[in-house]
Amino acid sequence: MSDAPPSRHLAFVVPGGLDGLTGGTIYDRRIVNGLRDLGWQVDVVSLATSFPWPDAQALDDAEASLAALADNTLVVADGLAFGAMPAIALRHAQRLRWVALVHHPLALETGLSEKQRQQLHDSERQALTAARLVIVTSQPTAQALADYGVPMSEVRVVEPGTTPAALAIGTQGRDPGQPMSLLCVATLTPRKGHALLVEALAALKDRRWTLHCVGSTTRDAVTAAQVRASIAAHGLEQRVLLHGEFEADALEAFYARADAFVLPSLYEGYGMALTEALAHGLPIVSTTGGAIPHTVPASAGLLVLPGDVAALRTALTRLLDEPACLAALAAGARAARLHLADWPASVERFAAALVDTA
Repeated sequence: MSDAPPSRHLAFVVPGGLDGLTGGTIYDRRIVNGLRDLGWQVDVVSLATSFPWPDAQALDDAEASLAALADNTLVVADGLAFGAMPAIALRHAQRLRWVALVHHPLALETGLSEKQRQQLHDSERQALTAARLVIVTSQPTAQALADYGVPMSEVRVVEPGTTPAALAIGTQGRDPGQPMSLLCVATLTPRKGHALLVEALAALKDRRWTLHCVGSTTRDAVTAAQVRASIAAHGLEQRVLLHGEFEADALEAFYARADAFVLPSLYEGYGMALTEALAHGLPIVSTTGGAIPHTVPASAGLLVLPGDVAALRTALTRLLDEPACLAALAAGARAARLHLADWPASVERFAAALVDTA
């Protein structure tokens, strides 16, 4: 039995556990560890990695894990799983106090067929009716949930925190004799736009640059293969480097060596890699997809329409050809880093939201 009072005891449901390096999993892990530091008892319930497309066995296992929880348990469920198991959520709605954690609506993932998109939209809409509270990671995501019938009174915004970081070397005056070091931190999936970035850079071979892509190349093997093929087709094997996934310490070294950060995502529910770039004072090239304009101030980044290769190329050209532009954006990023929330503050807001459901 737990010694924690009922209002400070919860189960945290997450697909695949908390060891992953995606933004959503890092957020979940930070919140779980932070709540424990505040004296909460948090029991992690790990579901199959197949969510949001669970097979029958994955759903049976989820049902068994949730049925084992005591009545009146406060349960925070990552939306990657919660939105894909509406029948289970509704079946336990009377005895479990559901809190849905939505990083971004499932139907907004890139690469879905219309049938898949509608299936995920309907599934998540049903599941959210079982939640007593919905926590989201940005105000734009909160607004997106209006399409799911979720009243704003039942939504709380808890943005991710950042870890204080040293300024990147390039932000303190890059060596013009060296190629510009561009950094992209993202799992290779269609939504992150790596193929668009390769296409944009292919027309800029006459400039001096190197692109370092850090992120899983195995989670979506098809997309990774397509990106590799594009790199080879454009003869960029020595200039676009796919490094794979790294833990925080090794990733920190990539940020430290960068001159600028690039993330051409088609949509972001928040964009934690972007705030990490700001924490290092890096100028940014990204898009207006989802919450990105809310995350990246205009003074620190050039934002273009999602999927617009020509506009992306123009923004990259400005970074490469206009030292004054690069310097101004770096100054904006250094100013923005002073106002970034830290993780303890985010955890406090998350805890306060949970207390509201007690």
